Amino acid sequence: MVDDTHRLRWPSASYDPKYDPIIDAGPGHNRGYAPTYWIGTAGEPPQDDGPVSSDFDADVVIIGSGYTGLSTAIHLAKNHGIQAVVLEANTVAWGCSTRNGGQAQISSGRLKRSQWIKRWGTDVARRMHSEVSEAFDLFSDLIASDEIDCDPQPGGHFYIAHRNSAMPKLKSECAVLNETFGYRARILSRDELHEGYARDMEAAGALWEPDGTCIHAAKLAFGYLRMARNLGVKIHTGSPVMGWHKKNGVHHLRTPGGTVRAKAVALATAGYTPPGLNSKTKHRLMPILSNSIVTRQLTEAELDECGIKVMSPLTDTRTLRHYYRLLPDNRIQIGSRSAVTGRDAENDKHLAMLRAGLARKFPALQGISLDYSWWGWVDVSHDMMPRIFQPDPNETVYYAMGYGGNGVMYSAQAGRRLAQLVAGDKDEVFDLPIFSSPLPSHGLLTPFRRTGQRLAYVWYYLRDEII
Repeated sequence: MVDDTHRLRWPSASYDPKYDPIIDAGPGHNRGYAPTYWIGTAGEPPQDDGPVSSDFDADVVIIGSGYTGLSTAIHLAKNHGIQAVVLEANTVAWGCSTRNGGQAQISSGRLKRSQWIKRWGTDVARRMHSEVSEAFDLFSDLIASDEIDCDPQPGGHFYIAHRNSAMPKLKSECAVLNETFGYRARILSRDELHEGYARDMEAAGALWEPDGTCIHAAKLAFGYLRMARNLGVKIHTGSPVMGWHKKNGVHHLRTPGGTVRAKAVALATAGYTPPGLNSKTKHRLMPILSNSIVTRQLTEAELDECGIKVMSPLTDTRTLRHYYRLLPDNRIQIGSRSAVTGRDAENDKHLAMLRAGLARKFPALQGISLDYSWWGWVDVSHDMMPRIFQPDPNETVYYAMGYGGNGVMYSAQAGRRLAQLVAGDKDEVFDLPIFSSPLPSHGLLTPFRRTGQRLAYVWYYLRDEII
């Protein structure tokens, strides 16, 4: 039992539904969780180490306590004998890690294997495939641990064609997966999908990938928290970095309760990265807002009508895809695009769009009542792929981010790779583009790209639904 009698405590701040990482200076201080299904059903979070309450020294500080930050801390301790300090502005896994859809797929960014080949060539693409395959194995091993009880539902990933015109591209991608990468993907017809897996009424068929697992997002984060603290990691919540300067080669990170002096700093703040946190991450991401809803529990008749026989990941082929799944308690979760800005996040039209998307797929759920509704920021990079990188070889600053909505699985491996970078333990895999180049930047244009984003959403709709 931890004695926290004299632990510093800050007043809890309310959840801010309008938070916007491009406009706001930071994610807040000691804010509560978004009202997600995951937080509502995970139980009490495990004990953390409370806020920073004095000045102290650390070998490594990790900023951000989501999946990536906690995985980095775990692998620094397990593989390199380094006990890091994690600083979190709010509550553990407050951002992406408790607002996602809980879908683990064999991906690391938003690009398909055919797009890897076009961008980097076949040899590099094959090495990237080996990297994400290793990542999926690592993730699977972690969630099998006794310390991480996150309700895994394996069964593969179903990439569902939302209209007939999407099927040729799925068939082509399936051929690339199998012929170039030796994978075991297969195409399902509409009838096969409906009969054996899910009666999605939009579906023209699907591409099935054997690696796909759904998890409980908050239970995964809390499991990582337990594992990290059992390894000696200190995790300080309510401790936003409010100032950062370097003196005599040491990073001085100022928090409300004290300054932490660190030899190295790893950034794992993803879509919630404050614009002024560090010049190496400024304007390196285009945060995109995603909505998610969870229905009430379905009746047996509704379950039969929807015909969902799997609990593994389902996504469709829209550019701004729907990601959906049957939860273990017979609710349906579905998510997709939301507002462009945080100030518009509460607009009812975004919820209406998501409800309409659910009803198109499963007409029996038209007008169904909801138990949960939330939104969160996705860390989309400007070239649609993540980076795990040291921006300046003369500076002990590192980052891992930019998963584009595919971070549930790959964040575990990203944390492992980030730990290797921090520990100076590179190997041949670090020649891959996601390790050997920085996140691309659009500089001062990033805040103004939202005008283009609005126009892009119109074009995506026309291309996905009409053209």
